[in-house]
Amino acid sequence: MSFKTRVSVLLLSTPVLAFVLIGGLLGNNAAARTPGDDKFQSLRVFEDVVSLVMQTYVEEVKVGAVMEGAMRGLADGLDPDSAYLTAAQVKQSQTPLPAGDVGIELTRQFYLRVIAARDDSPAARAGLQTGDYVRAIDGKATRDLTVFEGTRLLRGAPGSKVVLTVIRGNAAEPHEVTLVREKVSAPSVTSKVLDGGVGYVRVPAFSASTAGDLKRITGELEKSGAKALVIDVRRTAEGNIEDGIAAARLFVKSGTLSIRAGRNGGNKETIEAGAADGAITLPVQLLVTGGTSGPAELFATALRDNKRAELIGEHTLGRAGLQKLVKLPEGRGLWLTYAQYYRSAANLESQERKPTSSASSTPDIGTGSRPNAPKIPGAEAIHGKGLQPDVPVEDAEVTEFGAARSLDDPILDAALDRLRKKAA
Repeated sequence: MSFKTRVSVLLLSTPVLAFVLIGGLLGNNAAARTPGDDKFQSLRVFEDVVSLVMQTYVEEVKVGAVMEGAMRGLADGLDPDSAYLTAAQVKQSQTPLPAGDVGIELTRQFYLRVIAARDDSPAARAGLQTGDYVRAIDGKATRDLTVFEGTRLLRGAPGSKVVLTVIRGNAAEPHEVTLVREKVSAPSVTSKVLDGGVGYVRVPAFSASTAGDLKRITGELEKSGAKALVIDVRRTAEGNIEDGIAAARLFVKSGTLSIRAGRNGGNKETIEAGAADGAITLPVQLLVTGGTSGPAELFATALRDNKRAELIGEHTLGRAGLQKLVKLPEGRGLWLTYAQYYRSAANLESQERKPTSSASSTPDIGTGSRPNAPKIPGAEAIHGKGLQPDVPVEDAEVTEFGAARSLDDPILDAALDRLRKKAA
């Protein structure tokens, strides 16, 4: 690797170099620099690094390329949903996405990685599953792509094709998957009555209609003799977080549903159940996996922490942030996580259930537990941490492309067993 390449890689992959931008904004305001302040000490080091690169590197360095790499690196060092946007990408973000979709929610871990494939979507029918690495999209490597970029590459006109290069598990060779984009439609809530008077409800995604669908379907299940519910939000990652909270209101009569706050707890808002909430009173078990994300996690949090349901399955992803576009000079921007959701500490037990199997560990698909996650009084972060199941059970996985998923469902079986024991 040449010296020039090494410098380029360094600038693109080291987030701390982007502090040079902050240094440029702050200038040489000595009054703002507290002696011993680690932040400003770092800025001085970065100033030295950039100065050496600009003055000493064997070839002339393009300042624009250096700054672009530094800004991308800073955003990459935050969370998978934050991203630095070029002027062209800012314009793109203000344009509605094409109608054609393949049904994948992405995160980032070295490459783009699948959180979940929506039920009956092109991706689900092709066998993509939680944890698959997407190494390339139409031949474009995802190593340096953000989630923002990858999501837009997957979209297109209905009927058009997109080719994904996918790695699963420890496979040595990638697998190419050709998907045909379909028009996006809101997935519907489905249900059936299982043996023993248990109503099974599948929520494949959360939308503005989900709460109404849940209320209607639950009423129908009760009329059919259901005495308890199993709600399945495994591999459920699509939708707005607010829709997950709205659905939770149906089950929680009183108590804290969630807490939303910005940096260091700023603009803290406690979201409580209201007088009209809690219409559904049947006992509930919730099925979750590492593909349970976003609105599904907020739904699960509200029910579990208010003792309306147990979580059966795997540790959830930990994706509960809100993003917004922050505009920068020259048309550029930051797609930045500015707030996140928390669990109320008042709802938590003094000590959560200890992990009893590998299913309970934090999922390694792109967020993971952040040791420096912000702490605010009376709350516990969901974003970057996820939810520990009450009953850890590993989900059945398909290890090879083309293989059929096992008919056995250990997570559902565990939930039904819990309901039988409680009824007894």
